[in-house]
Amino acid sequence: MGLKCGIIGLPNVGKSTLFNILTNSNVDALNYPFCTIKPNTSIVTVPDDRLFYLAKLAKSKKIIQSIVTFVDIAGLIKGASKGEGLGNQFLYNISEVDAIIHVVRCFNDKNIINLSFDPIEDINIINNEIIQFDINLINKLKNNILNKNFYKWKYLLKICLDYLKKGKLLNFLSLNLKEKKFLQNLKLLTIKPMMIIANLSRNKIENNFFLEKINILIKKYLVCKICLKIPQKEKKLIFLKKNINLKKIIILSFKLLNLHTFYTVGIKETKSWSILKGTTALDAAKKIHSDIQKGFIRAKVIHFKDYALYKNETQIKLAGKIRIEGKKYVILDGDIIHFLFKV
Repeated sequence: MGLKCGIIGLPNVGKSTLFNILTNSNVDALNYPFCTIKPNTSIVTVPDDRLFYLAKLAKSKKIIQSIVTFVDIAGLIKGASKGEGLGNQFLYNISEVDAIIHVVRCFNDKNIINLSFDPIEDINIINNEIIQFDINLINKLKNNILNKNFYKWKYLLKICLDYLKKGKLLNFLSLNLKEKKFLQNLKLLTIKPMMIIANLSRNKIENNFFLEKINILIKKYLVCKICLKIPQKEKKLIFLKKNINLKKIIILSFKLLNLHTFYTVGIKETKSWSILKGTTALDAAKKIHSDIQKGFIRAKVIHFKDYALYKNETQIKLAGKIRIEGKKYVILDGDIIHFLFKV
């Protein structure tokens, strides 16, 4: 599953700076609204120490990492859902991602143009715009309610509309998997999982000022606290921060989307695969190739901790740590799978 994360927020809060740090890019991060017009996109590999360790043990010729796509979406402003500041275009860009990374400014800087100095107010401005976008979209769908596909979901859409009109995001609504998938297919914005990036100052005293606000956010959102303002002269620190921040954000993104990882290991290649928690062996087989799912016979399963302990399959087998599982086996994080199939 290729994870796609959209970076959003008000103008000049650090979105493009974050994008540059995470993706080693060099997009404009200037101090004026709508510096970013077209969304910048970059694909990065998922940091995974287990993958490289497995490849070393198996003496693999090739290592294939999972990937994450980051999209730097232009700054939204109040009235975006009505088309203010090219808002409709930017909101559409959000509809194309799997998860939302909302950057919020938690520092003071008189030299930076901004519309607000309160992170909670900033979040509310963005939330109100994506809520209004979804209200408008659902109202349009109501005109197509005679369509059989929408008719059976009429009651759900009514619940969603009422929820949105109360100023609430749909990702806080209790839904089953089928309902959530239906709403995701409609490309509603507020159904997408959201992470808040608190862009902190390097000044500890200033950070204390925002600490109360951040603690309020933590009670409601998944929050990642990082500092994006690093002097260019501190090149080593920039490199270190990039790796730490990338790993932290990807781990939280996986948590947001309820994802985890399994591996296929061999001399030819060792590869990581990102899947939803709860995925069965049969469904995981399809991720590798549809033929493997069609001809599925069984799965040979070794857990990472056992592979790491015994070092090779011969010793793992002697220790009785290789399991044979069927179609309904639920893949665990860190499982190493060899699918047996016949087509």
